[in-house]
Amino acid sequence: MGQLDKKYDLKERTSKYGVTIVKFCKSISQDAISKPLISQIVRSATSIGANYMEASNASSKKDFGNKIYICKKEAEETKHWIQMISVCCEDRKEELRKLWKEAQELTMIFQKIVSSLKN
Repeated sequence: MGQLDKKYDLKERTSKYGVTIVKFCKSISQDAISKPLISQIVRSATSIGANYMEASNASSKKDFGNKIYICKKEAEETKHWIQMISVCCEDRKEELRKLWKEAQELTMIFQKIVSSLKN
């Protein structure tokens, strides 16, 4: 598989995104405010890939669609937590912008898949 193809390999892309979020969160100093935010974003961001793996092994088209829809919801939720974390990490806005952009791209990809299943 070529380098360009990897951008469209959603198993790898969603897994890599979860790893990137985990590494980012490990680098944040934890306090009473950041700790629950970190917990939430790690859950939602890693759930994107986990649900995509489940979708890949779906038992039916309906099951596949449901799992993809959950991927979209988790990507949306991740964008919310990125916004909240940006308040705690004002010095890391550029990194957070990139993380938000990837979550937005994943949201749009999963929305397109959901829409195409309905048509």
